Amino acid sequence: MEPFVIDIPQERLDDLRDRLSRTRWPDALDGVGWSYGVPPEAVRELAAYWLDGYSWRRHEARLNRLPQYTTVIDGQRVHFAHVRSQRPDVLPLLLTHGWPSTFADFSHVAEPLSRDFHVVVPSVPGFAFSGPTDEPGWGVRRVAAAWAELMSRLGYPRYGVHGGDLGALVSPALARLAPDRVVGVHVNALTTIPTDDMSGLTEAEAERARGVARWRQEFSGYASVQGTRPQTLAYALADSPAGQLAWFLDVFASWGTDVSGVSPDDVLTDVAIAWLTGTAGSSTRVYRESAGDWEPPSAPGTVPTAVAVFPGDTSVRRYAERAHRVVRWTEFQEGGHYAALQAPGVLVEDLRAFFSGFPVSPGASATPGP
Repeated sequence: MEPFVIDIPQERLDDLRDRLSRTRWPDALDGVGWSYGVPPEAVRELAAYWLDGYSWRRHEARLNRLPQYTTVIDGQRVHFAHVRSQRPDVLPLLLTHGWPSTFADFSHVAEPLSRDFHVVVPSVPGFAFSGPTDEPGWGVRRVAAAWAELMSRLGYPRYGVHGGDLGALVSPALARLAPDRVVGVHVNALTTIPTDDMSGLTEAEAERARGVARWRQEFSGYASVQGTRPQTLAYALADSPAGQLAWFLDVFASWGTDVSGVSPDDVLTDVAIAWLTGTAGSSTRVYRESAGDWEPPSAPGTVPTAVAVFPGDTSVRRYAERAHRVVRWTEFQEGGHYAALQAPGVLVEDLRAFFSGFPVSPGASATPGP
């Protein structure tokens, strides 16, 4: 394992600035709002801030306050942050991000969580400093297997896992792969697939269940493209920072309540990381690679699972229990799909509340790794 420090060459930042300043903007229809996709005013405003207000170097320095490392697992470089608690006798906790997020989303919660956990935050292969991938096959289950190996190398025989979005698939997959090592699973932004019969659901549950159909009808275009033709999309994402910004911004806006729930700096940090590492295209491949992992398992897993439901989530307990051993279900009135960005304090407290019930096994905090 090698120590890692983010240090983007200045010429990449200069190239980014040049490209942004020369953006060729498309035409757009008047009066249609977001119904055709991201409206020009939303992209122009954030692109202008990216050009003349946002400071990559400031966020680079902020992220570098997290101890970071790289290692090679299954032929792929894996980048991760490892924030050890000052208390040796605490439970390790592995956090997995989603798309278009990066490990940076958890930078807001890593330090407060480290008061109670040894925190491990890897970048999913294909994303950020774990990318690009150079061979097919990096879907949900292969990522889960890589995480099991990572935690073994760090010397953690027993640990908890958390994830949202893509991470809400990877974390339960890791628990199924290593049920003797994962003590508990905590997820948010868990998509549950409704059945035709919604009788007995509360109105809130029925509304969340209908949200799945609404997503498929109105917002799933990005997933269809990334799940079928990611390479074709990659040319546009790799060549135009404004185009990459618009593609990411559309997803930030369509999940949760609205795009204002995520700060401009947090959006741009994820966008900038993808641009500066050249991984916007490779990160989309996870949708194609995970084609067989979107449907829920046919039987519940055995590891205790907590589900946190934030505004905009489509999680319904009845459906979640078909695939998970749900022992804790908490619904919140603040936050959204990107809980680590929109409601970090709430997420931290829910993680503490759930995992406080799991004792630390002997040797769980013995860390021969970094």
